[in-house]
Amino acid sequence: MPTLRFTKKAKLIKTDEFSSVFNFRKRISARYLAVHYQPNDFGFARLGLVVGKKVAKRAVDRNYMRRVLREFFRIQQHEINPVNLVIRVQKKFEKEDFLQIKQEFESLIEKVNRRTQAQLPVISVVPVQISE
Repeated sequence: MPTLRFTKKAKLIKTDEFSSVFNFRKRISARYLAVHYQPNDFGFARLGLVVGKKVAKRAVDRNYMRRVLREFFRIQQHEINPVNLVIRVQKKFEKEDFLQIKQEFESLIEKVNRRTQAQLPVISVVPVQISE
């Protein structure tokens, strides 16, 4: 069973990594969230979060939103195609909106998986006959 830890390898940290995803110019938006994505060669999904001061002035609110999104990613990370994701919060959400945010996150990830499915390498298994 795969581990559900959110490791350092699964994080987008450097400015260049974020810029690369934004410059790839693939985005899916919903009411609260916008997901920018770019296929990667790591073999697993990586996450970067952007919660601006325009969305929520108080750091407590921004940190709550980051924490919730990080948890959603942590639980689903093995079901996501190998892409770099930058999730940008477009509208402030609070504890009352939790279920709606979870549904929105899952539907956006589903859309990303569908759009990147065609770009995944196809691995075919060829049966080998062993002669005795």
